[in-house]
Amino acid sequence: MKKYDAIIIGSGQGGNPLAKKLAEAGWRTALVEKQYAGGTCVNVGCTPTKAMIASAKAAYIAANSGDWGVEIPEFKVNISKVINRKDKIVESFRSGSQTSLEKTNNLDFIFGLASFKDQTKIHIQLNDGGTEEISAPKIFIDAGGRPAIPEIDGLQDCPYFTSTSMMELKEIPEHLLIIGGGYIGLEFGQMYRRFGSKVTILEHSERFLEKEDKDISEEISKILEGEKIKILTNVKVENIRKSNDHLTISFSIAKENKTIDCSHILLAAGRTPNTDLLNTKSAGIELDDRGHIVVNDKLETTAEGIYAIGDIKGGPEFTHISYNDFVILSGNLLNGKHQSIKDRIVPYTMFTDPQLGRIGITEQEARKKDLNIQVLKIPMEKVARAIETGDTRGLMKVIVDAKSGEILGAAVLGSEGGELMTLIQMAMLGKIKAPQLKYMIFAHPLYAESLNNLFSLFEED
Repeated sequence: MKKYDAIIIGSGQGGNPLAKKLAEAGWRTALVEKQYAGGTCVNVGCTPTKAMIASAKAAYIAANSGDWGVEIPEFKVNISKVINRKDKIVESFRSGSQTSLEKTNNLDFIFGLASFKDQTKIHIQLNDGGTEEISAPKIFIDAGGRPAIPEIDGLQDCPYFTSTSMMELKEIPEHLLIIGGGYIGLEFGQMYRRFGSKVTILEHSERFLEKEDKDISEEISKILEGEKIKILTNVKVENIRKSNDHLTISFSIAKENKTIDCSHILLAAGRTPNTDLLNTKSAGIELDDRGHIVVNDKLETTAEGIYAIGDIKGGPEFTHISYNDFVILSGNLLNGKHQSIKDRIVPYTMFTDPQLGRIGITEQEARKKDLNIQVLKIPMEKVARAIETGDTRGLMKVIVDAKSGEILGAAVLGSEGGELMTLIQMAMLGKIKAPQLKYMIFAHPLYAESLNNLFSLFEED
């Protein structure tokens, strides 16, 4: 049995830099990956979806080019070329990641399925055949998750797609029905509508995007429905049946039974952690009721010497959180720091077009906590840069402490909304308050300049 100082399970956006950092610090390190270097983000998540969304944006611009005075009589979406472009980008990122890992001294990169034998020993079913067992006093789990498959009567007898398999489909669905109206479902729905599919989205929650403020979710709904995407909420899917040339979904809305026919189904009902592959019980690792690994504020599991990072521990499941987990963990282990994941400000962006950039507290959360706030809001149609570039969809909104002027949260729904949100995030971290942003000099005519107008709404005592 090979003995290491550290074993990392999963080469995602936290596992990769952690493996390299530990190895470079002199730890004899093993990194075990069951499929591809780079994890979910590079291979089946952020990188491929955003590449395909860019192609969908090009189709949207071509279809609406007359609005800019450029007449394109006709155009065609070549889905095979879209997928080939995506594949080239993924392969570039993946191979770069693998090469970097393989060149790192003190690091063994092993392809296989890892599972625990006990608290320090790992069994590996090697991808090229055979098995191997390794051990280490420190083990780090970055094994991620996969698309959840909901229990729906008849689903097992019908063809369906997940966010992973959908990106390999070399045809454009005639009618794509998406089960799940979360961020993934919306990104895919808009993408395929722009490619030419009819799109229907079924969402089980009573309110569309219920974690977002109502005005934000209503504006997103308005934008998507403006592109002729049909969104139904408060839906309970009863069963799915396959006919010769179509699929029939039976569902209810407020106890009213309905059916709809479609050509393809995409399941976008969340993700499930890969803990069922790890034999965590043998190591004494506690899981929560959804199968995520329980960790404390320093990413330690209930088993001594074992840590978990990224999506597999639950909480906000974003690539940038996985990377920040690495930053916190490596700082604590290698540099004697006492960093914690508690109370960190978590930004995120939904890559619909326009984007939704979000940071900090929402208005509905602030109201629930009975905070003394001012809500500042302007529509993008009042933003000069948006008017000039020809896309005035969306709005900008910030939540500000009414007395101090401290920025508590923001939602930017608009062109480059994620980039604008990041400016506000930096202001929050730098303790820059609303009155300062009201008078700050921004270059004209940037989107950022609109922060002057937005924060000018703050009423000072």
